[in-house]
Amino acid sequence: MNTYSDLKITSEDAREIAFGLFNIQGDASPLPGEVDFNFRIRPEKGNGYILKISRPGEDENYLDFQQKLLQYAGKHGKDLIVPEVIPDKNGRVVSEITDEQGNSRKVRMLSWINGRIWNSVNPQLDPLRFSLGEQCGRLSLSLKGFEHEQAYRKFEWDVAQSLWTRDYLHLFEGEQKEIISFFQQRFETLQPSYDKLRRSVVHNDANDYNVIVSEDLIDPKVIAAIDYGDAIHTQLINDLAIACAYAIMDHQDPLQAALPLVEGYHSSFPLTEEDLAHLYSAISMRLTITVTKAAINKQKEPDNEYHVISERPAWEVLKKWRKINEDFATYSFRKSCGYDPHPLGTAFENWASANTFLLSDLFPTLNKKEALNADMGMESTLLSHKALFEDIDSKSFRLDQFQRRNEHAIIAGGYLEARPFYTTDAYKIETNSGYEYRTIHLGTDFWVPAQTPVHAIMDGEVFSIHNNNQHKDYGPTLILKHDFKGITFYSLYGHLSLESLTTVKQGQKVRKGDLIAFIGPPEENVGWVPHLHFQLMLDLLGNTVDFPGVCTPREKEVWAAVCPDANLLFKLEGLSPEKEVPNEELIDYRKKHLGKSLSLQYKVPIKMVRGDGQYLIDQFGRKYLDTVNNVAHVGHEHPDVVKAGQEQMALINTNSRYLHNNINELARELLETLPPELSVLHFVNSGSEANELAIRMVKANTGARDIIASEVGYHGNTNMCIDISSYKFDGKGGNGAPEHTHIFPLPDAFRGKYRGKDSGVKYAEEVRQQIKKVEEKGRKVAALILEPIISCGGQIELPSGFLKQAYTYIREAGGLCISDEVQVGCGRVGKAWWGFQLHDVVPDIVTIGKPLGNGHPLAAVACTREVADRFANGMEYFNTFGGNPVSCAIGKEVIQIVKREKLKENAFEIGCYLKEELIKLAKKFPIIGNIRGEGLFLGIELVDEKLHPLAAQTDYLANRMKDHGILMSTDGPDNNVLKIKPPLVFNRENAQELIIRLSKILEEDFMKS
Repeated sequence: MNTYSDLKITSEDAREIAFGLFNIQGDASPLPGEVDFNFRIRPEKGNGYILKISRPGEDENYLDFQQKLLQYAGKHGKDLIVPEVIPDKNGRVVSEITDEQGNSRKVRMLSWINGRIWNSVNPQLDPLRFSLGEQCGRLSLSLKGFEHEQAYRKFEWDVAQSLWTRDYLHLFEGEQKEIISFFQQRFETLQPSYDKLRRSVVHNDANDYNVIVSEDLIDPKVIAAIDYGDAIHTQLINDLAIACAYAIMDHQDPLQAALPLVEGYHSSFPLTEEDLAHLYSAISMRLTITVTKAAINKQKEPDNEYHVISERPAWEVLKKWRKINEDFATYSFRKSCGYDPHPLGTAFENWASANTFLLSDLFPTLNKKEALNADMGMESTLLSHKALFEDIDSKSFRLDQFQRRNEHAIIAGGYLEARPFYTTDAYKIETNSGYEYRTIHLGTDFWVPAQTPVHAIMDGEVFSIHNNNQHKDYGPTLILKHDFKGITFYSLYGHLSLESLTTVKQGQKVRKGDLIAFIGPPEENVGWVPHLHFQLMLDLLGNTVDFPGVCTPREKEVWAAVCPDANLLFKLEGLSPEKEVPNEELIDYRKKHLGKSLSLQYKVPIKMVRGDGQYLIDQFGRKYLDTVNNVAHVGHEHPDVVKAGQEQMALINTNSRYLHNNINELARELLETLPPELSVLHFVNSGSEANELAIRMVKANTGARDIIASEVGYHGNTNMCIDISSYKFDGKGGNGAPEHTHIFPLPDAFRGKYRGKDSGVKYAEEVRQQIKKVEEKGRKVAALILEPIISCGGQIELPSGFLKQAYTYIREAGGLCISDEVQVGCGRVGKAWWGFQLHDVVPDIVTIGKPLGNGHPLAAVACTREVADRFANGMEYFNTFGGNPVSCAIGKEVIQIVKREKLKENAFEIGCYLKEELIKLAKKFPIIGNIRGEGLFLGIELVDEKLHPLAAQTDYLANRMKDHGILMSTDGPDNNVLKIKPPLVFNRENAQELIIRLSKILEEDFMKS
């Protein structure tokens, strides 16, 4: 008996066969194959060929089937690329050789299709999977009508014949055996309807080695399928099932990964509702064949790696597939194909439209017939701040106040509402693109007092009554089953009292008007404010004593079909929330009425409606880890900052001409963080105003106008600030440096004019040269303005010794030194409160901005007594809002939070950890050329091996990180730096998630291009 090694064909053998039979010269390299031995032949010109050499004894009729199939598909396929059959020197499409063991072997030659195999493409995103389905549908359409006796052969890889796998169930044990047995039994149960499905000859093997993808790394598309050896006459849905089975491997959520593929297939070859009803099972049986064949072949040919190449990912999918409810999967497939997700959805709506139920039937003791929508959504001002809606007393109070203003109605609503209190870890799930939250509420809430009696609004039967406090968080739950005109559906009543557990019994018939439950108090519902969660379900999806009350935004349409709106029954205008304004409409309005220079972040902009610590939250409740917003210094919407602003705003807000404690208290807090030399403060509204005032002080002190600043420096958006910001006047729309602005080269020791450890002295000399230029014009230097870590320049750390020497040169020339701490200050660098303190210098003026107000417009200028006194030359400085009591209350609280919560220390600890992890990442991915910065003010610069900037890759990385729920932004003169400057509450877990997502995306094809 020949072994696998005896049958194997070498590359040299393949090269000689190609030339001898086909007169084609070229190098030969092996390709994967389960049965045939396949080789790519590369001639000097042209795309090349695939040489296919069979095993001994291969049926020539079977090979004739494959060749004719290719020719048929090539002729009938619209917009299809199909391998061309290449005849040998004698015109035969199936040739023959005799190998060294004397075996007769059949040989075929096909044209090579340029592209990448599916397996090598990273990432495999929804548009690519859509194109795979689209291509498979086109191919199936092209094969309609093809006939050949071999199409009806017995074939183990045919899903329709897959029950042969039961004979090998003994090869598995434990969980694996249970999973396979379950799917086998389910497939057998479905045979009567499965046998009636449409049939045709299909490719039957769109696996990850048989699919060719375009070379486009940004928007790749499937362009062809190869290897038609598994083609068979079978149920049409099997072809799609096979494509799905392989394309969903290595995905966290295989069902979501399958849906674009289903949609793409349907767009080319429309699927019927009957087809879709069997897709879940067909996918499971293809995977069952895969793992069973692997188990068998491992015994037969243990050295043939191809036999087990899909075994591990197939098992991973099978385990996940087993946990997905089959009906829910089918509803999802239906939605992807444009059908009503639930087949009874329209019938139920028609029934509901013909019948009306009253709130007074549900709560007869309240004697109210109207409902008023209570907005509990992401933008709800009724809920307000997280600290308020998480506190039951505060939430109860606000709801009570709302109810008192609307005594005539029952406060209700919430159907399909994205709610902020579902953005906790309890509702977090890992998806194919980062974390999502089950924020969409599937029921309707009625906010009524505890112990309010609940009555049946229609006839039904008690399906279950159960205390879900034992393993959930919403107390006793009652589910009623209803049957009307052939439609079976269910109604759920949640957040009930413990007394309700004995009010009705399982199996009990209830009539309209019967008492069925009571509203539970908070202590019996894990602290929930008393209310009834009322939910309709057309399918329980295997649930028995409870049912999901929330879902992810991605799955909203399917869940909405399973759980219709309760207002279909009540038909109350007051239950309907206001319609959400689509993002596209917001964008269109901005384009029409806001300045074009007002840009939006990301290629697909996000609407943010809430903040929470280190997260921003969109209107659907997706939380984005914010790594760039240094404005929210102590965390987005920090409760203590919010409270400080609210409380002071309720008392008084006026200008600083009146005495008030707050301005003194803020000054005291700030001065404690500064060197004693910087003892005088002026309060303004923004960093731009702070720098504008600093320049005025400089001119008043020196009588000079000439300012020295760094290349790519940015200091604000006022006229004077733009005039000293190279980032602006040397960028798009700029006109170069004004007469009195003098720019020295960006002090970048990695890729700047001078590089390495000793570059600080050289860059300081560049400052001195600018001083000389000013003096040569007969003028004096007014000041040097510089950030201690240059932000827009790409988070550039100043070289060692540079700043101290530069300050010396400036002061020798009679100028002042301004440290722009707008982005760097308030403890962000970790080692110190202020960036200048990293360099053992004390500026004459420090400007403070963004961090101080945590999002509220507040900034400050700190200076020496000498500078302040000279500025006070008789011309009053007044700022209407600078130093007002509200701003000062907020600023004081921000500084106290940094101290109280040890956020400066956190910036140091987490910054060091993150920087170390990024350096490790740089060793793995050479595209990361430099990691720099201090504390939580870091930069990642992407370059090629010659240190050329990689702006396109940097932009791609930032946008892909957004897809995974992490906000990043680019910077630097070449836009090739990712900046990291998150709120200071950023923690180790956040840093770890950032590294994990960066690692994943750095593996993607475009990042390696």
